[in-house]
Amino acid sequence: MLYTIKKIAEISGVSTRTLRYYDEISLLKPAQTNESGYRFYGEKEINRLQQILFYRELNLKLEDIKKILDQPNFSVERALAEHYQKLLMKKARIENLIASIEKTMKYYRGEIKLADTEKFTAFKEKQILENEQQYGEEIREKYGEDEVKAANRKFLQLTEVDLEDMKSTEELLFHKLKIYLTQVDVNSELAQEIFNLHKQWLSYTLPNYSPAIHKGIGEMYVGDDRFKSYYDRNDIGSAEALNNIIQHYAN
Repeated sequence: MLYTIKKIAEISGVSTRTLRYYDEISLLKPAQTNESGYRFYGEKEINRLQQILFYRELNLKLEDIKKILDQPNFSVERALAEHYQKLLMKKARIENLIASIEKTMKYYRGEIKLADTEKFTAFKEKQILENEQQYGEEIREKYGEDEVKAANRKFLQLTEVDLEDMKSTEELLFHKLKIYLTQVDVNSELAQEIFNLHKQWLSYTLPNYSPAIHKGIGEMYVGDDRFKSYYDRNDIGSAEALNNIIQHYAN
């Protein structure tokens, strides 16, 4: 059975405009297109669209989704199992955040007492959730599930003072990078200071530091547009400069 693009849009919740775009980039081609240019989709295309939506829910870029789905050895069953596990982890993180917020609400209603460290649990859970949604896939692929979990546990253990120190360290790092961009010299004392600041900033959440891990993080800053835009948001070239410094000093 074939469906029109309008019917597919109704079934899936994906707009006809988006479906046309998916066709343009060869992410989801229709089963056939008639002489008038109308697109028609069959069961194979519906199944592929379902996989696209699953991967989009995990915040993968369209180009990456296409690479995955176009692999000769792509298995729908294996992909569904992976989706299921990742969504279970996401569910657990959200439930932890909800529990923390509920506890905080009870505290403000005077129903319970909270230790000072507990008051920041909801905030830190939220930070972890946002980080997972934005970068979780790439970080896990590069460093593995155990390393990511260890980093999250370490972040949850940070005190209010630790969080303030972490924030001020990053602010100073950006300030030094701004100065560095006016006098680029990877062998300068300023470059060494920037490296030390970044290493210090990593120490707040990185459970097992190594030069190799540090270099890998630097490579992500220039290899992933999301990381790059984060560092370049104030001064273009900051991500590249920071990576060059990391590659030079992380030994």
